[in-house]
Amino acid sequence: MAPRRRTTRTRTLTALLAPALALGATVGLASAPAQAAVWNTCDQWGNTTLNGYTLYNNIWGSGAGSQCVWANSGTNWGVWADHPNTGGIKSYPNAKKVIDKPISALSSLTSSYDVTVPSSGAYNTSYDIWDTDYDYEIMLWVNYNGAVGPLGTSQGTVSLGGHTWNVYKGNNGANEVFSFLRTSDSDSGTVNILPILKWIKDTKGWMGNETIGDVQFGYEITSSAGGLVPPLGPDALTFP
Repeated sequence: MAPRRRTTRTRTLTALLAPALALGATVGLASAPAQAAVWNTCDQWGNTTLNGYTLYNNIWGSGAGSQCVWANSGTNWGVWADHPNTGGIKSYPNAKKVIDKPISALSSLTSSYDVTVPSSGAYNTSYDIWDTDYDYEIMLWVNYNGAVGPLGTSQGTVSLGGHTWNVYKGNNGANEVFSFLRTSDSDSGTVNILPILKWIKDTKGWMGNETIGDVQFGYEITSSAGGLVPPLGPDALTFP
């Protein structure tokens, strides 16, 4: 399972990958599909493994409301969430792959995504990448809505991996956090993650040759009062 997330972001703010393989997901803050799902849960820590992906409901923040995850496969899943309009991250429903390779050993780390998101609520849709020791967290926000914001201070803007990002660097007391916020929202596209990791490691010197562990994709939800219904999904992620 992914580590429980930090609670110290400057305002309030939520993904999946693997090298040389496919990583996909239909993700959404949405009601269950019309057809019966293969798996669903409303349990706080409910999780399962489907098609090589670990799906995790992950309601970890204080003051959370109700949330349920459904899945047709490891790459086709969605979320229904009803969290109050209060500050603080409530949950990070996600799907993940485990990479378990040092950055220098990676020849590719690419993902494509295709998400539908609601116009209400406060959330971000993001990749969350961890080293195996959980000393470093790299977040890639592909879209975000409402009163959410990254931890740390601005480090400027950089174009990497096929996108242009506003970069933030911070520490939550347990680990370093590097947040890359796409300069405009994107519901679909491809991210080449390896150049981002190499930029952090080689260009900035913010970390060494870390072994990349969990690569997640999901929704980091702060509020979704009344329950967010379609659209909030689908999402597709693939790794070559």
